[in-house]
Amino acid sequence: MSAAGIPQLDEASKKELEVFLEQEQAKAKLQASIHELTNTCWNTCITGSISSKFSKSEAQCLENCVDRFLDSSLFIVKQIEAQKQQI
Repeated sequence: MSAAGIPQLDEASKKELEVFLEQEQAKAKLQASIHELTNTCWNTCITGSISSKFSKSEAQCLENCVDRFLDSSLFIVKQIEAQKQQI
């Protein structure tokens, strides 16, 4: 489709499109973070053969790994918010 075939958007439509794109980018970042978390925790914690249940140590490791990831993420968000307020 050529640019000539796309109708010009009014300001409200442009704003709506901008908000939509920001939301989609935020979703993509969240999915990338979850993917990274899954890979990191899996590679760190799953040491034995794959079975129908995690061993007790694997389950504890996974839980701890996720908790540390969330703690780190919250810390980073708080630091960014604090920096934004200083500007």
